[in-house]
Amino acid sequence: MRYEVLGPLRLADRNRVTVVGPPRVQAVLAVLLIRAGELVTRDQLIAEIWADDPPRRATAALQVYVSQLRKILAAAGFPASTVVTHQAGYVLHKGAHECDADLVLRLTANGRALSRHRRYPEAIRALEGALALWHGPVLGGLRAGHLVDGFVTRLEETRMACLETLIDCRLASGLHRELVGPLHSIVAEHPTRETFHRQLMIALYRSDRQADALNVYHLARKTLDDQLGVRPGRMLQRVQQAILRADDELLATCHAGGSEWTESA
Repeated sequence: MRYEVLGPLRLADRNRVTVVGPPRVQAVLAVLLIRAGELVTRDQLIAEIWADDPPRRATAALQVYVSQLRKILAAAGFPASTVVTHQAGYVLHKGAHECDADLVLRLTANGRALSRHRRYPEAIRALEGALALWHGPVLGGLRAGHLVDGFVTRLEETRMACLETLIDCRLASGLHRELVGPLHSIVAEHPTRETFHRQLMIALYRSDRQADALNVYHLARKTLDDQLGVRPGRMLQRVQQAILRADDELLATCHAGGSEWTESA
């Protein structure tokens, strides 16, 4: 069995998938999963579910949600000891059951480490495996208190870092022509994320499309100014200057020993 949070909150095994609901039961499970193995007090759960406006019988309502969650877990095949009641609150014990968020964090960290050592084929496999775990917005777009929102933000940032590193690895492996189309779509989806503009400029330049690469820079500069009131960052400016002076280093791939332009931090 596996807890899945990289999309709608659900419980999965080899034969079936159980979607957890309603939303407040989802919030209870999300908080308990985020703090798995630790005591989560009733006050913490109430704050995550209702923020600063809990109902008068919030504790009684919380008990109902926990009861509903236990029934959902039991129906999905989890043991009765998964959620344990304590005097001050509840503890979720994952046991041998994995959460897909833990797996994606491990795969991403592994892929980035492999990238730093220029082991690009292995890094690509790890990073592609991490991205394949996503099946929608984290927790299906569920929003609750600070704990849940912080968890969602962390995973979304992990996804972006994973995608950025994967593209750098593919660029370093000489796959620039294959990346031009996908990068146009990614830039349109994330117009203020400078890394994707940089990567698209490099992919275009290596594909003998210098003018298009420079147009990407001008579009990025205008977008950043219009939306954020800032200028392009140092790395984006460096790539633009390298294109203008036809710097041969900008053409380097891992087959020539790697390049500063496609190395992930």
